[in-house]
Amino acid sequence: MSMFPKDAMRVLKETSRTFYIPITFLQKELKYSVASAYLVFRAIDEIEDHEQLDNEVKYTILMQVSELFKQPFDNEAYVKILGGTKDQMPEVTLRLEEWLEACPKDTLPIVANAACEMAFGMAKWAKENWEIRTREDLDDYTYYVAGLVGVTLSDLWEHYGEEKTDRELAIGYGRGLQAVNILRNEQEDLDERGISFVPDGWSRAELFDYADENLAKADDYMKSLHKKTILLFCRLPLALAHKTLKAMKEGREKITRAEVEQTVEEVQLD
Repeated sequence: MSMFPKDAMRVLKETSRTFYIPITFLQKELKYSVASAYLVFRAIDEIEDHEQLDNEVKYTILMQVSELFKQPFDNEAYVKILGGTKDQMPEVTLRLEEWLEACPKDTLPIVANAACEMAFGMAKWAKENWEIRTREDLDDYTYYVAGLVGVTLSDLWEHYGEEKTDRELAIGYGRGLQAVNILRNEQEDLDERGISFVPDGWSRAELFDYADENLAKADDYMKSLHKKTILLFCRLPLALAHKTLKAMKEGREKITRAEVEQTVEEVQLD
């Protein structure tokens, strides 16, 4: 495979500090596959999260983008789908074709299938204005935005013959991280987007339980991993999620930059 574009790693670092570091722990081909997948997912996520676009527009774009992943990627069609929204999109979204091209050919189907499913799920929830009424709704939403990432990673570990893992636990891992994000951003989501991801009748206590329950699955997922580099990769986001949850239970908003840096060091010591 040709060299992975240095620029892709730059964009990755700029869009996610939490995942950039663990991705650098991985072995070559696997590292490129995971980095590509992350950039592709982020490209779609930025459309879902966009503050200026209304939900119908998001729904239309994401449904059409979902279809694009079912065949070899057509960038002209993609630009046409984005249409007038193109000027408002971040770099990571505009360069979607490049992230797909950077993906090792043998894992591209795994990444493209997951992106297809993710764009579809995000489209569905944008149309619903993210109105999470029940626990089932929350499970469905967190599956599309995070559980699916866990499944994709498990598929990639297995593809490279590194690990065989339980997909349900992988989904729990993704959901656990997402639940912590929902707790952390609850007020901001309400204030800035007028959205609540909290099921009807739930207080923060139930949301904490939901996070704990899924992080317990993530901890079980960790027990099934053996390969050092993959353990390192999975350990960091999970350690940060556990610490953030603990801080919020103590009434703090989030952990400090120093605590993040300390965690990065701790994770690499074991």
